[in-house]
Amino acid sequence: MKFLIENWAIIVVLFIIVIASVSMAYNFAKMPTTTQIKALKEWLKYAVAMAEKELKSGTGQLKLRMVYDMALSKFSWLGSLISFEDFSGYVDEALVWFNSQLESNSAVKTLVKGGEHIDNN
Repeated sequence: MKFLIENWAIIVVLFIIVIASVSMAYNFAKMPTTTQIKALKEWLKYAVAMAEKELKSGTGQLKLRMVYDMALSKFSWLGSLISFEDFSGYVDEALVWFNSQLESNSAVKTLVKGGEHIDNN
């Protein structure tokens, strides 16, 4: 009982954090599947860029695995609802977007490849 009295503020804060986390998870879980897929596809653009930045060219399968592992940790429902083949297709869509960004956006190219930023405008 003394522990509760001395640490009541910490207990209240932890309780609020748990409630907020459960609420956010519940709200995401009740979203329609198409909305979840759209959120996943948008997030994959970021994940593909980070995998390219970290692993560089010529490591396609490793990058795919890295992005898949990142996605499983971010979207817990992913493994049970989407096959790896479907996921790979979503990554391919993100790669099309990413490659167009590399060609047209020097800031993205600098982020991924490093070096000096050259503004083409």
